[in-house]
Amino acid sequence: MTHVLDPAHRRAAMVEAGLWQDKTLLDHFRAQVAALPGKTAVIAPRAETGIETRLTFAELDRLSDDLAIGLSRRGVGEGDVVSFQLPNWWQFTVLHLAALKIGAISNPLMIIFRERELTFMLGLAQSKVLVVPAMFRGVDHRAIGLGVKAAVPSLEHLFVIDGAGAEDFDTLFARDASPAERATLAARKLSPDAVIQLLYTSGTTGEPKGVSHTSNTMLSNLVPFAERLKLGREDVIHMPSPMAHQLGFMYGLVLPAMLGSTAVLQDIFVAETMAAQITGFGATFTMGATPFLNDLSDFCIKTGTATPSLRIFVSAGAPIPRPLVVKAKDALGAAIISAWGMSENGAVTTACLDDAEDKVTGTDGVALPGMEVRVVNALGEPVAAGVEGSLQVRGCSNFVGYMKRPTLAQVDAEGWFDTGDLARMDAEGYIRIAGRSKDIIIRGGENIPVVEVENLLYKHPAIFALAIVGYPDARLGERACAFVTLREGASLTFEEMTDYLKAQKMAMQYLPERLEIVADLPRTPSGKIQKFKLRETAKAFSSEA
Repeated sequence: MTHVLDPAHRRAAMVEAGLWQDKTLLDHFRAQVAALPGKTAVIAPRAETGIETRLTFAELDRLSDDLAIGLSRRGVGEGDVVSFQLPNWWQFTVLHLAALKIGAISNPLMIIFRERELTFMLGLAQSKVLVVPAMFRGVDHRAIGLGVKAAVPSLEHLFVIDGAGAEDFDTLFARDASPAERATLAARKLSPDAVIQLLYTSGTTGEPKGVSHTSNTMLSNLVPFAERLKLGREDVIHMPSPMAHQLGFMYGLVLPAMLGSTAVLQDIFVAETMAAQITGFGATFTMGATPFLNDLSDFCIKTGTATPSLRIFVSAGAPIPRPLVVKAKDALGAAIISAWGMSENGAVTTACLDDAEDKVTGTDGVALPGMEVRVVNALGEPVAAGVEGSLQVRGCSNFVGYMKRPTLAQVDAEGWFDTGDLARMDAEGYIRIAGRSKDIIIRGGENIPVVEVENLLYKHPAIFALAIVGYPDARLGERACAFVTLREGASLTFEEMTDYLKAQKMAMQYLPERLEIVADLPRTPSGKIQKFKLRETAKAFSSEA
């Protein structure tokens, strides 16, 4: 692999500043096992079967030992890629710990991927092992896995959860391991600078890139994150977001194992189930994109359900509309914390627990210790407070490169990573995401403030969710189209939409020229709206003008 973002001078600076502690998750996890062997580490209900699995820290340690030895027996070792396409099941956590114990690289894959995407991703990674469920939500993942195995020469093993015979995942556990094998495993040392995770991200752009992280880059985010939000052993961390996405992986798997907290894993998101799990298991912390926050809040309001144990809901993945923050705070009785980050660096900015309301409802937070953010113009020069520009990030949790595609990493000589987002920064360093650089709409030479228009429309009582994208226009360059999903039983016309925006005193030139009512908006599994797909749809409208 080529990792161009981790030169020696970066390491020296990070260690000297105390930002890289040269620890791995295993160091933290083994300390928790020693201190809290009988404490519940993972609670993992399966929605489709009703089976609930609970594992203590000691059981999680032993299972991951057995799995690590089983993988070693099949030729998997240091630097090899272990791919797994799983829902939020307990096996996900065990697989990552096992990979760490033998120095292998975890490659979590979104459950929505099919043979075409998987063949490309596993082929690029040269994965040795793929683990899938036999069936999930009506999809035969075993059959897909067999097709991928036939197409990827490096893929030696396919293991299936709830499978049969030699391919059954359960056969990977070396419960008969000898004392010598266990001693060899215990003696292994994992370098904090070894790549531990390969995570493909296409996000809202559609181009898959393999983000690579080390223990130092990942944990240097989680330590200050936990400190800022005052998270510790006593917390119960609920995770509805897919753990194959960075948000779910870092904050639903790694964070609780690091802290000694109990993790509650939700494998199929349903707001009613999320509310029941939060109340039933006493969850104090949860995290997800705005659809999770919106749906949970709506359910609690509609049913009168209370979530008294919930202390914090961190909403990341997309800017939180201001009205949603107010609604959610009242509905859940928890602190609603805005955050911004990427697969490449985790949560870079968050609001703080003692922030004034305008910081929570009007910003995406301030940088965590060890991270820097700045907003620059087209020449790469920092702009004044309040001026929109390109958001750049530098610091301890920036990734170490895109696997085998180093030229795609937009990092300058000073270590600033171009995020592709547009943002504004206030005088106190708090940022507000204004959209993706590719999302910008330039109509008649004037930039349309897309996020501001979306935030205003979000307040409309008929609108459930929306996204505004541009489409080509011969005279103006671009026009704006609002794709909208409606609340149950509601209706909305183009005239009603424009009248509403005019009543909000919005400039006429910012109003969308088209309204498209749709059943659903295309999203990533983490909840981000895939505007590139909407732009493709909207291209057809240019011929109608």
